[in-house]
Amino acid sequence: MRIIDFFRSRIIIFLIQIVILSFFIYGLGYIFNINFDVGVLVERQVIIQFLANYVLFDDLSGLCFIYIGWIIISLFPIILYNNFKKAYSMNLITFFFPNFFLYIFLWRYSREYFDSNFQFHFLQTILLGVVIVIFSIGISIILKIITKDKIRTQIEDASTFSAKVKSICPKCGTKFDSIPRYCYKCNLDLSINIEEKNSNDR
Repeated sequence: MRIIDFFRSRIIIFLIQIVILSFFIYGLGYIFNINFDVGVLVERQVIIQFLANYVLFDDLSGLCFIYIGWIIISLFPIILYNNFKKAYSMNLITFFFPNFFLYIFLWRYSREYFDSNFQFHFLQTILLGVVIVIFSIGISIILKIITKDKIRTQIEDASTFSAKVKSICPKCGTKFDSIPRYCYKCNLDLSINIEEKNSNDR
């Protein structure tokens, strides 16, 4: 299996995205505080808190932080796949996992907090998911346009170059798609003629 195929596998991309997001969140010390129900075990609080830090926010600075983090990791599938369908589906898969387990754990172990905050947090989740999809599609399309323009430019440059290298034997009129040293038909030394032409152009 080629290296590029290895990195294109969804599991590897998912792990890379989560690792990058973890470094971003915990490296910069972001924490979303949850008012847990009374009696929730510390171990469960740690797991829920860990998941909440990936997706939840309660003010404008938190919103900016979470959105920037998810936009950064959304770039990885966009650049790797260069296909908006694959890019946004991969980003949604990555986005789905922390949200799914966060809501499951909150519903099961901190029901009062879940019932009182579900609508607000779920709206945040939907909006962030929509932004990720729009961003993934938009950037993928822009990159595709840029890539097509680059390829078109390279083709035009190659055509221009190939047009320039065409030459004609001054003795027998044989046409060449390159600049050979000798004419294969009359054996004229074409390099002498090219040197004379270059000196005359000067």
